[in-house]
Amino acid sequence: MLVSTQLSQARASVDSKQCMSIYDKWAATYNDDLAESAGNYVAPVLAAQTALRLCSETPARAVILDAGCGTGLVGQALLRGGAISIDGLDLSPPMLKIADKTGAYQHLTVGDLNQSISVPSETYDIVICVGTFTHGHVGPDPALREFVRIAKGGGIVVATIIDGLWVSGGFKAEVEKLATEDMVRVVSMELKDYVKGRGDKAMLVVLEKSKLSLTNTK
Repeated sequence: MLVSTQLSQARASVDSKQCMSIYDKWAATYNDDLAESAGNYVAPVLAAQTALRLCSETPARAVILDAGCGTGLVGQALLRGGAISIDGLDLSPPMLKIADKTGAYQHLTVGDLNQSISVPSETYDIVICVGTFTHGHVGPDPALREFVRIAKGGGIVVATIIDGLWVSGGFKAEVEKLATEDMVRVVSMELKDYVKGRGDKAMLVVLEKSKLSLTNTK
């Protein structure tokens, strides 16, 4: 299937530039391809529902960053859940153009999650990242630490991490390091369906930023 081919190419990317090129070309048909695939891409809805349920703010008051927002599937799920203040960040400008058409986002920005994020510390109640921590995309460092930095004290970071990379990709170790440094409290770590029908699983991780943590600005 086309979606399997495109995903395979994206997951085989060797750097951000190659990954961006693939998504730039895929942007126009991305949502349709996923809808028509035999699988069911449930990760955006599961993560959005989890974020809104566990955030201390009500959905309408929460200030949210959808990191690696793509075409806006997570933003739309957040919007359906009552969120109204959502920003998006993604590497691919064509993907952001599609996301803009959803009406879910207040601000959309081009950015590479393999680099520091140009956002002030303590900005968001929720930082959510779905579909980005996978093969050939974004690694745990500096992304997870940056998510914590830009979250407010008491805010949460919600991320899906493809199961095959949870340990081998260094994500488990980075989460444990953040917890050991008292920067976060690990709220939950659950293995969830990522794309139903294909057997894909992802670790759904929820971190709460310590109100006393002193995160480094980069």
